[in-house]
Amino acid sequence: MIKFLLRTLVFLLSAAVGIAVTSWIFDGFDLDGFDVVWSEPLGFILAVVIFAAVQAIISPFILRVANRNAPALVGATGLISTIVALLVATLVTDGLVVDTVLGWILGSVVVWLVTMLATLLLPMLLIKEGVEKAREND
Repeated sequence: MIKFLLRTLVFLLSAAVGIAVTSWIFDGFDLDGFDVVWSEPLGFILAVVIFAAVQAIISPFILRVANRNAPALVGATGLISTIVALLVATLVTDGLVVDTVLGWILGSVVVWLVTMLATLLLPMLLIKEGVEKAREND
């Protein structure tokens, strides 16, 4: 049960990092089309939860369909599920706005890359922090 909760936490944190970093990159390069509505923090949180849930639900389905019908697309499963999850999150919430072709293409790729890296690195950081706290308590 604890393992499931930790995986869920990492998945949600990586989704939040992916969406936030993408928004900051777009702002930093004066690119339009991908924006987090920071004035509504609950909207951002809801967008992250919906994004993560949709991605978790549809990724296995997309992988199965790709394996069966288009094996060449198996490598793009994560990117496809990211695009679909972003679409649902933007339609359902006001916390995330993607409204240009550049936002959809570049934004999806950046969210996918940053989320992937965060999913790899966050567990290591959490484990390191847990080990350091355990050493302090000894």
